[in-house]
Amino acid sequence: MPRKTKYDHLLLFITLVLSGIGVTMIYSSSAIIALEDYNDPFYFLKKQVLFISIGLVLMLVATHIDYHYLRKLTIPILGISFLMLIAVLIPGLGIEKNGAKRWLNIGGIVFQPSEFAKFSVILYTAYSISKRKEKLREFFNGALPLLLVLGVFSILLLLQPDLGSVITLATTVFLLLFAGGVRMSHLVSLALCSLPFLYLSISNVSYRKRRILAFWDPWSDPLDSGFQIIQSFLAFGRGGIWGVGIGDGKEKLFYLPWPHTDFILSIIGEELGLIGVSTVIVLFFLLAWRGIRVSLNSKDLFGTFLSLGITVLIGLQSAINIGVALGLFPTKGLPLPLISYGGSSVVLSLFSIGVLLSISEHT
Repeated sequence: MPRKTKYDHLLLFITLVLSGIGVTMIYSSSAIIALEDYNDPFYFLKKQVLFISIGLVLMLVATHIDYHYLRKLTIPILGISFLMLIAVLIPGLGIEKNGAKRWLNIGGIVFQPSEFAKFSVILYTAYSISKRKEKLREFFNGALPLLLVLGVFSILLLLQPDLGSVITLATTVFLLLFAGGVRMSHLVSLALCSLPFLYLSISNVSYRKRRILAFWDPWSDPLDSGFQIIQSFLAFGRGGIWGVGIGDGKEKLFYLPWPHTDFILSIIGEELGLIGVSTVIVLFFLLAWRGIRVSLNSKDLFGTFLSLGITVLIGLQSAINIGVALGLFPTKGLPLPLISYGGSSVVLSLFSIGVLLSISEHT
């Protein structure tokens, strides 16, 4: 067993700072909406504080439990995650919002199984790579079982539908397989084979087509598909370098839809300016750096690939959310980890970082 040292304090500090920024900006961006819809300007703030409190408790537990126990629980965790994704699709169990079935209500607790599914697939991938490292260059005995699990979970996520989670999860698994030694020719071939399915999943769904068209030219439909990204541009433009000040933004006043979730970075850009946005980006960069450092310093393959998978997933979701807000990617409903409003995302992100901290204790 690797010797136990102190956990990565800088990683913990960065996590707490990002969570603090999230709480502050969620209140600033949602108070008016909460007052209008729930007659309580603190509605979303109180819920987010509760989510973060739960996440911090789980992070503390994960930090003080040897991460090797997760290796023994890999298959049960994967099985529970699979059953949850099935349950979402069953009428009466899954909750439908805006045409998507992504939520479960168990005992009054509403959550998104997709967030747990992403962690469980990464856990299984790290477990499998560490177990069959010498066979990964063989397609049928090495990479294929992992890809079959990824394919099953991707299909279940697409049925919700949740294309964004499929893309981030598949990209993370492919990067782990590449780092694990899978032949590049195998990965490229599989990526090329998946392109027709990606094309069909976009071209056959009208709202996804509109998002792609709005990405190329949002001003062609400024009152519908291009409205959200145009308002995001206006928020960044109004913020300038220093911002207009916390609480003084205009886009959250029913201009920018859902400013406390997917486009919270736009509100940060308006109220805290380029300085605020740059601070958030640097913090995520530092978080990714510390996560990769944990992976490189781990003394066993399971810890190496589990920490790498967690880091890549959080970093990739952050990059996509930031890119969408800046108009670099088509609009996609992915939250900004640790900052956007949402219980499942913040709880699983904090728990995952707790696992990272546990791995960092063993060097």
